[in-house]
Amino acid sequence: MADLSGTTFDWRQFALFVAGGALCALIDVGLMQVLLSLGTHHVPAASAGFGAGLLVNYVFHTRVTFNASASAANFTRFLCVIAINYLMTLAAVALAASLFDNPLAGKLLSLPLVALNGYLLGKHWIYK
Repeated sequence: MADLSGTTFDWRQFALFVAGGALCALIDVGLMQVLLSLGTHHVPAASAGFGAGLLVNYVFHTRVTFNASASAANFTRFLCVIAINYLMTLAAVALAASLFDNPLAGKLLSLPLVALNGYLLGKHWIYK
């Protein structure tokens, strides 16, 4: 663990978070791309990808990243963070679709923002 500005940063935990996030991102983006290739509009395609990744994300981060037990309280907080991340994702997808006719670019650009938000709120609010 390293001390960053008076806060302990757990690099192992962060690496697990990134690994779980990568798995969820593959599920999320993969499903979105499949649906787009089938002619689905970008909003429901992005929503379906996001939803599929949601379940894997909660289980992985609860059990592996933060070594916590599932509870109604942390699941409720998790869903609040998901709602924020979902809106951030849709905004990025819609913006990229309207500016560049490329919803996937918006999806990919949203991933680091959503990951940082999820880790910080997970560590300091969801599983605290």
